Amino acid sequence: MSIRVESVSYTYMEDTPLSHTALHELSLTIPDGSFTAIAGETGAGKSTLMQIMGGLVTPTKGNVFVDDTALFGASGKERKPALAARLRVGMVFQYPEHQLFEETVYEDIRFGSKNQGLAEEEIDARVKDAMRLVGLDESYGARSPFALSGGEQRRAAIAGVLALAPRYLILDEPAAGLDPCGRESLLSLLTMLHRERGMTVILVSHSMEDILRVADHLVLLAAGQVIGTGAPQELFLNDALLERTSLRAPHILTLGKKLASAGYDTAGCTSVEEMAARILARKKNK
Repeated sequence: MSIRVESVSYTYMEDTPLSHTALHELSLTIPDGSFTAIAGETGAGKSTLMQIMGGLVTPTKGNVFVDDTALFGASGKERKPALAARLRVGMVFQYPEHQLFEETVYEDIRFGSKNQGLAEEEIDARVKDAMRLVGLDESYGARSPFALSGGEQRRAAIAGVLALAPRYLILDEPAAGLDPCGRESLLSLLTMLHRERGMTVILVSHSMEDILRVADHLVLLAAGQVIGTGAPQELFLNDALLERTSLRAPHILTLGKKLASAGYDTAGCTSVEEMAARILARKKNK
């Protein structure tokens, strides 16, 4: 089980003087059960790739397979499996609160499930479970989504996607515009969904620190192509790859390099606290 992108290309405004190819014969596999981050400089094709993987945009060439079912090009009897495959992928946009439109939080969260033709009991159970997951108690259900704080609106919008019970969750810069507390809360939520719910999470982020903290798999994009995949820490320590993406390694890894040159082993540490504990433990054992 996985999401597999095969030889996907996408050209905006094709066959016009303003045509621009955002993705070039791009192929990759999102491992099942992974927390995959996708990074690259602005214009690398990240958002276009996310929309194609979510079934929202049809590629100019190539296809996407969700659990071995093609999302695009289906006809006749193949359309039903393709639609079912699309429903296994949930998409959260950069500013998910812009997806809110109903009069109450409850109605907003239930909207997608209602359109799936589910029984009311199932819809109600999904809505309540989604609200619990994102930290909104049932009292929020009767409130207007537009009366919530920015962070609460974002949680309500994410709950609406979770109520669809997706197997894969795609998020395009979901922490954009959040204060440090809101960012921390969101990352903790995504980590919980991955670890406790077994959800495959695909995250686009410009924060290399966030990626290092939460992801176990990283895809680097440059000019609409994949230039590297693997463990985040390994790729972030590859200066040649980072130079091609115009990205900088997380500060904690830069510090780790300096400590290593001074004789301190901090390999695998992803926070200052971990490094300090490692160094103190070493000193105590001397």
